[in-house]
Amino acid sequence: MLGKLAASAAMIVAASLSATAEGQTPSPGHAEFRALYKELVETNTTLSAGSCTLAAERMAAHLKAAGFPDADLHPFSVPDHPKEGGLVAILPGRDAKAKAVLMLAHLDTVEAKRADWTRDPFTLVEEDGYFSARGVFDDKAMAAVWVDTMARFKREGFHPRRTLKLALTCGEETNGAFNGAEYLAKNKRDLIDAAFAVNEGGGGMLDKAGKPVFLGIQVGEKLSQNYTLEVTNPGGHSSRPVPDNAIYHLANALVRIEGYHFPVTLNATTRDFFTRIAPTRPASDQAAIKALLANPEDAAARATAERDPDANAILHTNCVATMLDAGHATNALPQRARANINCRIFPGTSAEDVRHTLEQVIADPKVSVAIREVRNAPAPPPPLDPKVLGPAETLAAQMWPGLPMVREMSAGATDGAFLTPVGIPTYGISGDFIDPDGDGVHGLNERIRVKVLYDGRDYLFRLMKIYGDLPG
Repeated sequence: MLGKLAASAAMIVAASLSATAEGQTPSPGHAEFRALYKELVETNTTLSAGSCTLAAERMAAHLKAAGFPDADLHPFSVPDHPKEGGLVAILPGRDAKAKAVLMLAHLDTVEAKRADWTRDPFTLVEEDGYFSARGVFDDKAMAAVWVDTMARFKREGFHPRRTLKLALTCGEETNGAFNGAEYLAKNKRDLIDAAFAVNEGGGGMLDKAGKPVFLGIQVGEKLSQNYTLEVTNPGGHSSRPVPDNAIYHLANALVRIEGYHFPVTLNATTRDFFTRIAPTRPASDQAAIKALLANPEDAAARATAERDPDANAILHTNCVATMLDAGHATNALPQRARANINCRIFPGTSAEDVRHTLEQVIADPKVSVAIREVRNAPAPPPPLDPKVLGPAETLAAQMWPGLPMVREMSAGATDGAFLTPVGIPTYGISGDFIDPDGDGVHGLNERIRVKVLYDGRDYLFRLMKIYGDLPG
């Protein structure tokens, strides 16, 4: 069966694709897409001051203008979070027995303060080959492409074999906020039911000259979990110092965490990633990767591999201090000292397992370790499914000939963590490439290359047409 699916997918790719070239004629609807993208980017969707509900309404208006009837547009929100709503849109397929394919993207963005940015973070600027503004990459690039893709399909009269669905949600960027993907998974499961979903999390890396280095598909992700380290103390006058100091206890605990390395762990996705990426690395790194694949306990190989922050991020669980809060007066011994430890937990390990490990590493009963809010339970990685991976990689190989293709586990957290556990395997797939400096994602002056955005638009449009016609 898988062989037939792969062969069918290859035929569909060959029939539908012409390679993307530098300086090509813009794809159909280029101006309309740019206007849609600009409108979405300039709609503030931060948790503090924005409205995902407004963004969802504006995207629904584009789909309605393209011909979607109200019956196929499903806005949603809850009374206690009126500005954190979203949208589900449906393009019915020809085969009622074939399960749908879901497109997922989040509308909310990380906070952005005007005083910190070079320009207004909610005004789209095109300059020197880049689009700049908050959310231009994460994740309004994908959200705009999905809306554009659905609108183009409707205008073209494309009737896929499989139903295609789009879910635009809020709350991905803030632990503890109302999360639209979680809400849909728990309350509207039938509405978003699908054979699999395509989400953010995948993509490629550029070198300093802007040349693509590799393109990756996300197959699984680590669990993000925060822990509070806390020390309490009676305190006292600072003129009478004593050894039992809350700040010193906390500082020593943080030093111990800094020095601890969780054991190297490999799964099917990371083994596949390191096997595929090794030939693109320097000789010393290739040798270290080969040694680690053969023996994850090889200390010398591990030390070499961990020098690369990207490799270190997926070799094992990682915990890092991110916030500190201590003391109550400049002339008093501290009565309380707290730190936040953010851990990215390798699949197969629980948040409680890591909490227990932190207690053992700290080895100080004065320091309590507590789990903070839980964003989601650990999610198993989706399978390395050839009917999903095959078309995406075949299409990418034709658009970017010779570019290495890898399957990767994300060290970050996406909303796929809510869908995979309820039976909708979710993959991070995009044609977006990021610069070595991270393009300001989650930081200042976020940007994306103009060519990257437009090439990614073409890639995902063609890919969803292929997925839509996959045999049931």
